[in-house]
Amino acid sequence: MSEEPEWSEHRAEDPSTDQPRHPHGKHGGPRRTPARKWQDFKDSPFFPATVLVLILAAGAGLFAGSYTYAMANPTPHRVPVAVVGEPENRRDRSEFVTGMEKALGSSLKLRHYRTQTAAEHAIEAQQVFAIMRVERPKGVELDVSSASGASVAELLEEAGPKVGKKIGVPVEVRDLKPLDQGDPRGLAIFYISLAAVIIGFVGAIQLSVHARALNPPERIAFTLAYALLGGFVIAAVVDWGLGALDLPFVHSWMILALTLFTSGMVFTMFNTLVGRWAMLPTWGLMVLLGNPSSGGAVSWPLLPSVLGEIGRWLPPGASVNAQHTAVYFPDHQLLQPYLVLAAWALVSCAVFWIWRHRHPGGRPRSSSPSHAAAAAG
Repeated sequence: MSEEPEWSEHRAEDPSTDQPRHPHGKHGGPRRTPARKWQDFKDSPFFPATVLVLILAAGAGLFAGSYTYAMANPTPHRVPVAVVGEPENRRDRSEFVTGMEKALGSSLKLRHYRTQTAAEHAIEAQQVFAIMRVERPKGVELDVSSASGASVAELLEEAGPKVGKKIGVPVEVRDLKPLDQGDPRGLAIFYISLAAVIIGFVGAIQLSVHARALNPPERIAFTLAYALLGGFVIAAVVDWGLGALDLPFVHSWMILALTLFTSGMVFTMFNTLVGRWAMLPTWGLMVLLGNPSSGGAVSWPLLPSVLGEIGRWLPPGASVNAQHTAVYFPDHQLLQPYLVLAAWALVSCAVFWIWRHRHPGGRPRSSSPSHAAAAAG
């Protein structure tokens, strides 16, 4: 008769009670409550990974939605147009304006000027997007300005002759300020500004990851360093390398550098305030909201009205406006975009400096080079 294995003859017993030990739960461990399971999940690396999956999915939808909403179907909203002189028959002007508004699906914001020179000055000052003169027997002269807004000029240039044909009035269209030959769609300024915005906060992210021990003055200094060098490289590639734009080099370089620095410090500010989730408000402010509303890809009169109003007060919009004026309207510089960029940069630096103890980077004072040298001496 064969002997049974030893493990079948003896049951594990609790030495304190001489009673068999009964396992708890399916695998013998203590039974975990739902609350305990949730706490264990939150303490594991799977929790932030799961949150990131959800955030990235939502971000993808918001990213696509924000750009599609702003740019996929641009619609005019009260386009400013200069009107020169008095027509022999006011009905001619009325019919043409009404026809244009119907064709554009929007109203024209007419501004009256006595002379063509005064109207062209308004173009240079970026107060109007086109000049209209209705006279018999010549018909309608419609002067557009692609440099003021390529998308607006394209709509007006397409609608004008069609309306004139309907009402029996000849329409002559000319472009007073065409775009650079290397940038026929007027998108190069948007692209270089977009590059400055994104590289600006990506650079700050990389400093936080790879140069975490930088103290606040050092972090600001290195942010300024990559802003100056990055701005130079962007301008050099677009102007000297590709010839897409004839940039006023130093001026454009400084705008790009200020944009890079501002974008980097905006991330640093949010990193100070909300820690590891700083990418969320930075991405939302600079990319989801700022870039579509900047007026770079679609001129502000064609943007949804809310975006058209707030875009110029955000760093991407301010960068596009400053660069656009520097390239195409150098004699009529605007102060507002520089003030907007400077204000965002100063506020971000101030928040970072005041609450620098909350920033996840930095190093103890005892490990600083100066302190170490003093201790060695």
